[in-house]
Amino acid sequence: MGGKMFKNYEEVNAFLNEEVVELIDFKLLDLDGRWHHLTITTNKFSREVIEDGIGFDGSSYGFLTVEKSDMVFKPDITSAFIDPFAKAKTLVMLANIYSIDGNKHERFEGDPRYIAKKAEKYMQGEDIATRSAFGPEFEFYLFDDVKYSTTPHRFGVEMNNSNARWNSNNPEENNKGFIIQHHGGYHVDLPFDKDKDLRDEMVIMLEDHDIPVKYHHSEVGGPGQMEIEVDFADTLEIADRTMKLKYIAKNLAVSKGKTITFMPKPFNKEAGNGMHVHFHLFKDGEPIFYDENGYSGLSDIGLYAIGGILKHASALLAITNPSTNSYKRLVPGYEAPVSICYATSNRSAVIRIPGYAIKPMKKRFEFRSSDATANPYLAYSALLMAAIDGIKNKIDPEVEGFGPYDVNIFDLPEEEKKKIKGLPKTLEEAALALKEDHEFLLAGNVFTKGLINDIIEKDLRDHKEMSIIPTAHEFKKYYDL
Repeated sequence: MGGKMFKNYEEVNAFLNEEVVELIDFKLLDLDGRWHHLTITTNKFSREVIEDGIGFDGSSYGFLTVEKSDMVFKPDITSAFIDPFAKAKTLVMLANIYSIDGNKHERFEGDPRYIAKKAEKYMQGEDIATRSAFGPEFEFYLFDDVKYSTTPHRFGVEMNNSNARWNSNNPEENNKGFIIQHHGGYHVDLPFDKDKDLRDEMVIMLEDHDIPVKYHHSEVGGPGQMEIEVDFADTLEIADRTMKLKYIAKNLAVSKGKTITFMPKPFNKEAGNGMHVHFHLFKDGEPIFYDENGYSGLSDIGLYAIGGILKHASALLAITNPSTNSYKRLVPGYEAPVSICYATSNRSAVIRIPGYAIKPMKKRFEFRSSDATANPYLAYSALLMAAIDGIKNKIDPEVEGFGPYDVNIFDLPEEEKKKIKGLPKTLEEAALALKEDHEFLLAGNVFTKGLINDIIEKDLRDHKEMSIIPTAHEFKKYYDL
């Protein structure tokens, strides 16, 4: 049931016949990071589908700067896997996007999968490293039910998880007294962790689909928060795995009568969902972030990578945190970073160096700001490009004033706090920061100006849309005035 690394059409065709596959489903990625799909029967699959592709309207995928919206996608046969949720036996293939230039098809420069590939190639071409390694942690909430409305006369949300403290005396719930308290969900054991079996099933299915999992557990948030952390992979592969993980987790939950969300801040006054990203680089199989004599065991190259990411942090957030909801998570008091700095074993810093990762092959740092509303191909690529910029320009994070701050930043005196630059507080601030600071993304033609403009316009449009919508809390505060 895992991935099928086909090398050519003949191998695909043989598998279709041997396994009696009925359908082939092609997954295409839009600018936001959502999969769309198109399905054909296996008797329509041919060598021409691989070589010539299938046409579609690129403007409908958010790529607004495409002058001619007619595009084609071509399946990446190395990405194939059997869909565990399709009733008819279905082989899934991720697709690459091509633009049409006369009679030629050329890889679309703004295709997020292509950007991830270009970022890795740029890193190798600059002789910085031969392999990147990203290891994300995925936090999400599991609900028994969710309702929301955004009509002109009714707007509101209602979410429920039977573990939530507000259900402890609910006559409609069949409670047994094991209720997770506010901020009390971290690593709780049975019988509190009532959805462990579902999470186990998710993890087994992920492993079956070539997504190795480090571990999984319940998280801090009382009403059903969970975390799955996966093993390291390079830029393109980890982005593919991110999409597959979200697909598997969401669909498995729905199949069990549940629903999950990766939204950064679904609950008021509860822990948010982050996507902490662990990161290090290797050259010819050797780690280049390790130096036993360096700060926290990091080499100069590792520290320069931190310097690059922190220097560009505000602009990066337009890509790594591209939703208005993202900035409701990035507030003090909920273990989410708000200060542009680095430290060892300090969860209040944007970049944390894990104190337990002491061996050379494990020496790394963690970018804690990002969340899973990001398009993963763009997010991982942008982080890599910022790190490369830091390494090439020897951006020393200590000289730049980014720390290290081996204290709880929230406990510092106000005068000290003022010295530390803060992350953007809104999506608009992040988009404007990207507008001013994006040259590092254009290096090696990895990102394109057109794509960056698309991202900025989308972020500003989302911010404007959300800023004029009334909220229920505003009624509470202002209705009687």
